[in-house]
Amino acid sequence: MLSRTRRRERTIDYWPGFVDALSTMLLVIIFLLSVFMLAQFFLAREVTGKDKALSRLDRQINDLSTLLALEHAAKDKAEQETGQLKATLEAAQTAAKAEATRLQELVDAGNQATQSAEDRARLSLRALDAEKQLSTQAEAQVETLNQQIAALRGQLSSLQETLSASETRDQESRAQIADLGSRLNVALAQKVQELAHYRSDFFGRLRQVLGERPDLRIVGDRFVFQSELLFDSGQARLNPIGRQELDTLATALNDLVKTIPADLPWVMRVDGHTDKKQIKSVQFPSNWELSVARALAVVHYLTDKGVPPDRLAAAGFGSFQPLDPGDSEEALKRNRRIELKITEK
Repeated sequence: MLSRTRRRERTIDYWPGFVDALSTMLLVIIFLLSVFMLAQFFLAREVTGKDKALSRLDRQINDLSTLLALEHAAKDKAEQETGQLKATLEAAQTAAKAEATRLQELVDAGNQATQSAEDRARLSLRALDAEKQLSTQAEAQVETLNQQIAALRGQLSSLQETLSASETRDQESRAQIADLGSRLNVALAQKVQELAHYRSDFFGRLRQVLGERPDLRIVGDRFVFQSELLFDSGQARLNPIGRQELDTLATALNDLVKTIPADLPWVMRVDGHTDKKQIKSVQFPSNWELSVARALAVVHYLTDKGVPPDRLAAAGFGSFQPLDPGDSEEALKRNRRIELKITEK
């Protein structure tokens, strides 16, 4: 509405100027016509008074001729001025028509602008309504999010309480585990000591049965057989003397199985070792295969003699754990051996 009022005010501003121009032109024309009418009036008065002033006319014939000549000149001048006024009036009318046309165009343009402004206003109102709807939806979403955040905070608080309780239980469990570990270590130490006791008794009994011999000796926690006592050179089959020695060992092991408590986890590990001389044959491609085969031969023979299989284990080390690093025949002989070790599972 404000835009329309401004448009109307701008349109009215052109009209007073146009009216003023027309009024001025009309006043000029009226003035000229008045002069012309006065001249005609005086002329008519003079003509009308001819009968009364015939005598004077006769006397003033010369003056009238002069006046007539002057009147004709004035008439011509008046006609010229009238023509000029007519031309001016026509020009003014043409200008007025052009101005009216221009004003009409301005009015039409103003109407179009007003219509466009109204259309934009309607679009703005629609956009404002859409914005209001979006704002309402956004407020609803914000409210929903606030509710969800509040629920999440409640859940987080609950989880924090649960975590605190879990940490407390974890600390208690760790304390219990540490206590259990300590007791387990104590129990294991006791079992190890107990197993060491039985191992010491077992090796002592073997020493009593087998006697002091250079091919049978105790090295630390191991009972060592020289390979020549059990096997022929380069072979993994027990010889007769080796079987006799293992018979004595099997008897002692069976007695040990009866003596050691069933809950004590132990195993007799049989380790095979060779010297550094490399063996290459179809049956034994390397010293490793030979050491493993000899350990397995001992284990199989002991199980045949009644030793429980779950108390035996076989391992082969080839030439990689020598007792003597020398190259002499005596050093090589010492390194060719079968070791027996009682250890925990």
